Amino acid sequence: MPTRNLPNDPNLDHLRKQAKRLLAELRGDKPDATLAEAQLATARSYGFASWPRIVHHIELVDRYSRSPHRESVGGPLDTPEQRADEFLKLATLHYGQDDPARQHAAQSFLPEVAQSNIYTMVVAGDIDAVRRNLSQARVEGGPYRWEPLLYLTYNRLDAPNQVEIARLLLENGADPNAGYLWQGLPSPFTALTGVFGRGEGDQPPHPNRVQLARLLLEASADANDSQTMYNCGPGCPPPYDDVHLELLLEFGLGRGDGGPWHERLTSAHPTPLQLLEDELVFASSAGLLHRVELVLAQGIDPEGRGTEHPTFCGHRAYELAAVQGHTEIAELLRAHGAAPLDEVHEVYAAAWRGEVVEVDAALAARAVARNPHLVMRAAETGRTEALEPLQRLGFDVNHMAGSAPIHRAALNGHLETVKRLVELGADPDQRDPSYDGNALGWAEHNQQKAVADYLRGLQLGTGRR
Repeated sequence: MPTRNLPNDPNLDHLRKQAKRLLAELRGDKPDATLAEAQLATARSYGFASWPRIVHHIELVDRYSRSPHRESVGGPLDTPEQRADEFLKLATLHYGQDDPARQHAAQSFLPEVAQSNIYTMVVAGDIDAVRRNLSQARVEGGPYRWEPLLYLTYNRLDAPNQVEIARLLLENGADPNAGYLWQGLPSPFTALTGVFGRGEGDQPPHPNRVQLARLLLEASADANDSQTMYNCGPGCPPPYDDVHLELLLEFGLGRGDGGPWHERLTSAHPTPLQLLEDELVFASSAGLLHRVELVLAQGIDPEGRGTEHPTFCGHRAYELAAVQGHTEIAELLRAHGAAPLDEVHEVYAAAWRGEVVEVDAALAARAVARNPHLVMRAAETGRTEALEPLQRLGFDVNHMAGSAPIHRAALNGHLETVKRLVELGADPDQRDPSYDGNALGWAEHNQQKAVADYLRGLQLGTGRR
């Protein structure tokens, strides 16, 4: 098992320096230690079997890495090329600070830039111009160095002819598995990922998502699309639908060798089986009965842990469903062979029901250590009655894991939960490390007026703490 993860945009020179530092440390106890030994130890610490394998992985990441969110807009627009690039950047999702206003701004460049290049033709929906340029169907270019098919699937303009243009591109050599590694992360943002959208920031799907997804899958896009599964699952807020899952299952999700991206990324990328196990864990936690039924119908072991995403702290699907009161899902998982709860999870379940649990200090400490994020889950789902029992067990209502419980409650509009958190000592002015936002900022970001009004009252001294 790896003891650490590679950083975003991993750098080979940095890795070589790490190996040399380790060699110096090794020689303190073993004077005849070699650089090869230090390199092997460095590679294994990241989960790679050998130094050549981690070097190959980093070279591959460098080849496919793109950072579209770092491409600025509003720059010089003096040349036709600059205006064409600006149009493409505004019209497409880049998973940074995406904003629907960007797509409205993109419209102002039409029709001037529509025929600037194959990428603008695709995004503007100019099918006749695309037909004249099909020799470029697989040429990378534009501001993001993408293939035309990626500009189409990440396009969020309500442009005409998108399905027909996609079909033309595929018939003329476009890669249905085209994709890139966002900032070097080992989960490819493929054409399918672009079609389904969502993810952090809850981006809209493509207006033609079903037709385009089916077209891509029929053209041999691999259904084991890890980023789509994340973006339409734990990576986005409710409400959820199952359109992506039903389509991907129809075309082989959970089966096969994982496709070209899994072959490229090997151990850094989940297997088809792990993708389905992860989905079962997520759906059980979120109370999504139909998703659980869809996954179990594939013969998945309910005890499977998948990739053990840190969000779920190593818990089994049944534990998550039973603790959070998703009774029908819990019964279904037990019927498929899931093991019962242990004593820690019995404590969780009682607290979740709002019961003050009297346990010895050792068991309470084990409960907190096993899942310190449980109070976060209670806050983001509006489980107000669980907050005090969890705090009495030792859970921190100011626990920070990218955000604090009060941030998540505010984001989701759980006014009573926000109030109870404040009563229990949560700090409404605590700021998250990524956006430097307090609870009010999180509420305003998601237009949660009632929560925002209450938090403003606290700032003015008129709210009740």
